[in-house]
Amino acid sequence: MTNKMDFLKGMIQELKDKNLFTELPVLGTEQKNRVVLNGKEVIIMCTNNYLGFANHSRLREAAKKAIDTWGFGAGAVRQIAGTMEIHVQLEEMLAEYKHTEAALVFVAGIAANRGTIQAIMGEEDAIISDELNHGSIIDGVRLTKSKRFVYPHLDMEGLKKVLVEAKEARRRLVVTDGVFSMDGEIAPLDRIVELAEEYDAMVMVDDAHGDGVLGKDGRGIIDHFGLEGRVDIDMGTLSKAFGSLGGYIAGRKDLRDYLINTARSFIFTTAHPPSVAAATMESIRMIQDEPEHLQRLWRNTRYFKKAMTDLGFDIGHSQTPITPVMARQSKEAVELSRQLFEEGLFAKPIVFPLVARDKSRVRINVTAQHTQEDLDEAIAIFEIAGKRMNLI
Repeated sequence: MTNKMDFLKGMIQELKDKNLFTELPVLGTEQKNRVVLNGKEVIIMCTNNYLGFANHSRLREAAKKAIDTWGFGAGAVRQIAGTMEIHVQLEEMLAEYKHTEAALVFVAGIAANRGTIQAIMGEEDAIISDELNHGSIIDGVRLTKSKRFVYPHLDMEGLKKVLVEAKEARRRLVVTDGVFSMDGEIAPLDRIVELAEEYDAMVMVDDAHGDGVLGKDGRGIIDHFGLEGRVDIDMGTLSKAFGSLGGYIAGRKDLRDYLINTARSFIFTTAHPPSVAAATMESIRMIQDEPEHLQRLWRNTRYFKKAMTDLGFDIGHSQTPITPVMARQSKEAVELSRQLFEEGLFAKPIVFPLVARDKSRVRINVTAQHTQEDLDEAIAIFEIAGKRMNLI
């Protein structure tokens, strides 16, 4: 008898034929600079653990204390009985840190983007989006009935053009990544805000890769450009530089109050375990108390980028720790990743449809946890693989 799900075998084979299939890599150790992955010890250079907080002793202790005080799970969605004092404390701390009236924590960054865009934008409205925005933004836009306008990547003349085209909409929302996760470029948020103000549009920024990385004390892209009070919706993540879990929206108290009552991805998800909330608060304290983590991140980033450029690798136009090592087609990116792993370095290939077919790459994320020895060894491994594949 034929299984009704047998069609998946053919679809999986199609992915394999196009070099688009992947297995889940499995860590056998905690998240740090060197890990055991699939049974092999390697330097890991593709995590989002920018500051090395994911396994830091201060976060461990905060989480343990919270478990002793609050138990392990929240036990309910926030609207029913899942909001504990510790969740409120976290949101108050986030608002103070981001210099906004209020903040609201979601279970994940994708939930924050989807829930917020869907809740505030309706059929009579227009959403204006950079063509390379993150998939979670695209999903949020698709969940609405709003008119959709896409402008060419980082093209401010293109943005101005679509703002004019969207002028008849009831409300207009310009939404952009702050740091583009595949290329490491920083959005020109200052120009975006100026144009949005000129054409009476709201601005939402997804600062997932800017949180903990850009601005004073890692406050993100809004602080980086000095735009405090001029960006309507600041979406951030707790899952990357802060070493924890979740996403959040920071902005006016009215925005928070409205989302509590209308954002489906907030309403229908159980609250964070209190240990996660406690560890996140400790990470926010740490980034302000111990600036050396952020300083080391940028020192390592500059060192690695210079060495890779000097070797002759194409690393695009990244302005952040995200460093794409370009390898042309999907097949070459997959092969480069394989060779790096053989030599003792783990970095995932990024291929179509995440990027254009001819812009496949291995994406490197330098972190504060990497030592000088790690970086020098990684550069040497890249040199070996790059020469083998005629990339340098």
